[in-house]
Amino acid sequence: MIELLLWLFLPLFGTVSSESYPEVLSPEEEKKYLKLWSEGDENARNKLIEHNLRLVAHIVKKFENTREDKDDLLSIGAFGLIKAVDTYDFNAPTKLATYASRCIENEILMYLRSAKRKKHTTWLYSKIGQDKDGNEIRLCDVIEDPQMSISDRIIFEENKNKIRAALKVLNKRELEIISRRFGLDNRRVETQREIAKSLKISRSYVSRIEKRALTKLYLQLKK
Repeated sequence: MIELLLWLFLPLFGTVSSESYPEVLSPEEEKKYLKLWSEGDENARNKLIEHNLRLVAHIVKKFENTREDKDDLLSIGAFGLIKAVDTYDFNAPTKLATYASRCIENEILMYLRSAKRKKHTTWLYSKIGQDKDGNEIRLCDVIEDPQMSISDRIIFEENKNKIRAALKVLNKRELEIISRRFGLDNRRVETQREIAKSLKISRSYVSRIEKRALTKLYLQLKK
């Protein structure tokens, strides 16, 4: 699904630069794809999302003075874009870009506000791949809940085993960073800056290792 690919790989486009993203659709192309999407064409929906990623990158620049990682904001903004495309009124006089800008910015602002209260909750619901049957796996699926039913506990154990098996494809440094970033093995969830400081490496280097590790996990879980 495009949502999964956006969440995992949107930061892989590069730095927050509009030059890294697909070209914006022409008015004629946008009109065509909006019409197709209004008729239920999923490919048209994906086109509208992919070719508006520049807008996400542009809006994220407004939040460069925050202490949040740009990669995180790109991912959050991408979800705002997806919501915009999914809820856009095809008959409205407002252009898609105008409507999407508000949705993207609102999504980021909500994330920043909620981060003060529950700083790392978003990561618990990060989509990290699919199993062989095509079922989506989130981080929260491998974190135990004492209130689980027997059937839920069985599914939990299966997902946990799949994640543990997939983690074997990571090297020592990748495993350490993923474990610390996502709070695996009862660790405290840490930001890229915190990890970089403790390992005495740059935050950008931590980000590159994290992206590489997530790519490995995604490919492993797809097998």
